[in-house]
Amino acid sequence: MTGASAVDCETRGNKTVLTVRDVKTEAEREVMVDGVVAGIGVQPNVELAQAAGLEVENGIRVDVALRTSHEDIYAAGDVASVYNSTLNQWLRVEHEDNANSMGAYAGKAMANGGFSGLILAGRTAPYDHLPFFYSDLFELGYEAIGEVDSRLEMIADWKDPFREGVVYYMRHGRVRGVLLWNVWEQVEAARHLLDQGGPFNAENLKGRLPA
Repeated sequence: MTGASAVDCETRGNKTVLTVRDVKTEAEREVMVDGVVAGIGVQPNVELAQAAGLEVENGIRVDVALRTSHEDIYAAGDVASVYNSTLNQWLRVEHEDNANSMGAYAGKAMANGGFSGLILAGRTAPYDHLPFFYSDLFELGYEAIGEVDSRLEMIADWKDPFREGVVYYMRHGRVRGVLLWNVWEQVEAARHLLDQGGPFNAENLKGRLPA
């Protein structure tokens, strides 16, 4: 039901009743269902950051040391937006790998005294991690990394159609994202592929990440 929003939910006997409102006419109707799955998404909580005068745009903007626009304040995890050099775009990611990697880096950078981030082997190491995300759907599961967007050109390399394989998301001959569908232990290889300039096509991607 497109162009509608759920405004109420109640249980009647062994059924769930949703009240749905049309966004244009505001007319309401009831829909009786066996169950409800809610995927509501999140909005980053940036009110405190805004009150503190920090730069905010789709989350709290941070530099390569995960510092905000105030040099003594850091941000990490779902709320933080950082520029990623691999994709050449600002990223705000809501997933476990991102939260773990950003949180660990920010903590170490602050313990290091801030400056320009972590000092490793005598050199500054900026935060430039490209996180992956995943989900398990009954007998199926996936891991994905980069820009996984159906508006991009997609090249599928199936070992078993729609059950096991790799889908590449392309723009101008360059891999922008990789979906590993029931394919495991290939995230690092996919991350390395995203770093390469290409050009790539269906022929030279086939079998590149083994299923």
